This record gives sequence, structure tokens and C-alpha cells, in this order.
Amino acid sequence: MKLVLDTNCLIQSIPKRSRYHDVWVSFEDGSNNMCVSTEILEEYVEILQRLIGNSAADAIIKSIVNSPFVELISPYYRFNLISSDPDDNKFVDCAIAANARYVVTNDHHYDILASIQFPHVDVISLDDFLKTLHNNN
Repeated sequence: MKLVLDTNCLIQSIPKRSRYHDVWVSFEDGSNNMCVSTEILEEYVEILQRLIGNSAADAIIKSIVNSPFVELISPYYRFNLISSDPDDNKFVDCAIAANARYVVTNDHHYDILASIQFPHVDVISLDDFLKTLHNNN
């Protein structure tokens, strides 16, 4: 299944001791495909460097970019569906362009998407997505 992972969810899923690590593993083993855009990768780099340093951030980004289960998407249209935090729109635009099943996020700015019929974007929390992963295994 194609997914777009919000930065906070990515950060929570990477550590091996995290209860959400199975989400990261699902991208490593090909159970799911991660869809990213250049803008999303830039945000991942910025936040990861701030939190864990340059070398660890570079290793994570290289594993994302070089994975056969990651799709680099180039959204050509900006839908601007989230006005309360316009920076979140890059994840929504990527999901639409990729025809992704979900945007995985715990950010409540995405709640507005439930009321928008077109373009339709499904949002799922990290906890609910983890449950979905475990139910499918």
C-alpha cells in the first residue's frame, strides 16, 4: 500500500525500541511503499539533523532515497487544502499525486480533510496504522 508519512510519524517509527518500529520495517521489507516529494525529504533532513545530528540523519535519508520501496513523487499542483498550517500541504499534495492510500499523521491540522470530498485524502493516525499493520500480518 502506498503511504505518505508525516515527519513526526517517521521520527517515531525509526528507533528499534519504538512501539512504532514495525511501521518503518514495513517500508524496509516492502510491505508498504513510502511516497515522498523533494519538499518532504527536505523537511525530513531538517528535522532529523536537528534531533539526531547530521551523520545519523544522512544515513536515514540515504536509506529512504535508495530503497526500492520508496517512490519519489513530483506534485505539479498545489491544492492548499490545509489553511491552518500550510506547511502540511506538501504531504497532502504528495498523497494526491501518488494516489496514496493514507497520509499517516497524528497532526490534527489534517482533520479538515475529512470534510473535503474532492480531492479525497484518507488520513490515519500512527496508532491506527500500526493496528492495521498488525491485523494484516
